[in-house]
Amino acid sequence: MILTLDQVLTADELTEITHILASAEFVDGKTTAGWHAKLVKHNTQLHSKADCSTDLRERIKAALLRHPLFKVAVQPRSIHTLLFSRYQVGMSYGDHVDNAFMGGSRSDISFTLFLNSPADYEGGELCVELADGVHTYKLEAGSAIVYPSSTIHSVETVTTGTRLVAVGWVQSRVRDPQKREILFDLDTARRSLFATQGKTPEFDLISKSHANLLRQWAE
Repeated sequence: MILTLDQVLTADELTEITHILASAEFVDGKTTAGWHAKLVKHNTQLHSKADCSTDLRERIKAALLRHPLFKVAVQPRSIHTLLFSRYQVGMSYGDHVDNAFMGGSRSDISFTLFLNSPADYEGGELCVELADGVHTYKLEAGSAIVYPSSTIHSVETVTTGTRLVAVGWVQSRVRDPQKREILFDLDTARRSLFATQGKTPEFDLISKSHANLLRQWAE
C-alpha cells in the first residue's frame, strides 16, 4: 500500500528546517548506501555529525507521529533511520531496494518527506515499481509518501534547481503489508461509520475485529 500524507509539516516548520539546512554541511550520499546501491546513488546528505542533525531528525519524527494517517496506516514501532538528502543538477538515484535491516531494525516501510516546492526543480521524481508498472511522485513541500521498503524504486535525474527531502525507514508493529492494509481498511470503515451513525452495534463489531486482529498480528 502506498499513501500520500498531506501537510506533515506546517509552513513555519518548513521555513525553519530549510533555513537550517541551507547552511549545514552535506556529504556524499554514498556513505550511507549499501554495496550495490553505491553504484547508482548520486546525491548529497546532511552530515550525520552535524550540530543540527539530531534536532532535525526529532522534528521530523514528531511531525510524522502526530499525523493520524501515518499512525493508522503504518502502525509504527520505531522510526529508526532518517536522512536529509539533497539532489542538485545532474544528481539521481538509480533503481535499488532498501536494506532489510538498518541499524539493527527491520525496514518495513520507507518514506520520503518533500521539503521544497516541486516548482523549485525539474526532474527528481520518486519512481516506485509496482505490479502494474512504475508510478512517479513529486509532492508539495511538507507532504510525504510512504511505501513498502521491499519495492524497487529510484529518483529521476534533477535537470534544474535543487530537490530537498527527508527520507527514512520504519519498523512496523505489523510486519505483513497485506495485514497492515486490512487493519487500515477496517479502521477507515469504522471511523466513517462512527462519523455518520455514531456508536452503533455495527461499529462495535468492526472495532472488535480490528482490535483482535491487531492483537493477533502485532509483534
